[in-house]
Amino acid sequence: MTELGDTLRGAPVEALKLVATAHVAAGAPDAAAALRRGLGVGPFALVILFIAPEADIPRLAAEAAQAFPDTPVIGCTTAGEISPAGYTEGEIVAVGLSAAHFAVSPMLIRDLGALDAETLIGRLIRARAGLARQRPDWGHEFAFLMVDGLSIREDELASALASGLGPVPLFGGSAADGTRFRETFVLHGGEVLRDAAVLALLRSDCRVKVFNLDHFTPTERRMVVTEADPKNRIVRRINAEPAALEYARLLGKDPGQLTSFTFAAHPVVVRIGGKHHVRAIRQVAENGDLIFFSAIDEGLVLTLAEPQDMVVHLRGELASLSRGGAPAAILACDCILRRMEALDNQSLGAVSGLLRDHRVVGFSTYGEQLNGMHVNQTMTGVAIYPPETPL
Repeated sequence: MTELGDTLRGAPVEALKLVATAHVAAGAPDAAAALRRGLGVGPFALVILFIAPEADIPRLAAEAAQAFPDTPVIGCTTAGEISPAGYTEGEIVAVGLSAAHFAVSPMLIRDLGALDAETLIGRLIRARAGLARQRPDWGHEFAFLMVDGLSIREDELASALASGLGPVPLFGGSAADGTRFRETFVLHGGEVLRDAAVLALLRSDCRVKVFNLDHFTPTERRMVVTEADPKNRIVRRINAEPAALEYARLLGKDPGQLTSFTFAAHPVVVRIGGKHHVRAIRQVAENGDLIFFSAIDEGLVLTLAEPQDMVVHLRGELASLSRGGAPAAILACDCILRRMEALDNQSLGAVSGLLRDHRVVGFSTYGEQLNGMHVNQTMTGVAIYPPETPL
């Protein structure tokens, strides 16, 4: 570990040639300069910042643009960070991708409320072609997305991006605001934006594997959404009964005791393309409606799911990514509900240790994106392997 006073620690030395990481307290003075020193000399193709919402975000964005004058800087706010030490809170985590192994085309997508899919698809096709001309000798591609987590536009955005990216795998996460759900931001250069997204299209000589994992098993308990407000991701009635009351009845719980921890431990899933995907509940409205993290609609069949042991499951999934050679680093978007579940069942330390040992860095999200889908309660990311690692 590299030490800079009491505020910063660097990544393992063997990973620095590909992916450099550093982290500081959100309130650290001159945070951007400290992160610059912690990442090392570079040069970097891209610097990514995962920022606790209590940071002075406009100041950080401006100072980061000055600290990395020749490098694109992107980032977002979080519901917790994943640093080289594992799960953490109240920090700024920086990730630098080496210019010797990555080429990047960062893209700001403004005004998600008026998304023009056709124009966006054209931009993506041109950007991908430009990277191919720049590094025709590098054959590995992926795309990384950060999007305003309160925009309620992730589903539409992911679908449009998939159309423009073609075979390029995409993963990403929805920017967060702790557990407050008030305002979330993405960063692009010196700008701090809402109702926006930042996409990084990357090409590399490193083998990469985009992945998605969750630890839930569907049960036989099903329900039907009989009244909903899809635009705002609200379910009003389930099985023709008030939504929160019916969800609680199926769980055998008191409706007055439904909390975020309940939703984390007892999610509902939908079957899409032969696979079940979580449709996570965010909160109960005062009138008893259920507010979801992702797309919901009338007629949808929801199935209650039960968790496997998160620690055992995560250990196995991360180990599988190391078969044939361990990744130099894993960049991950991890749903806030996974962190809450780990906290509730007293496995936070064990999960954090696994993330640390497998060189996972990233942030806790309000939702994740995988190719053309917006999903919930998953860990979604990319494993980055040294170039010499065999296929």
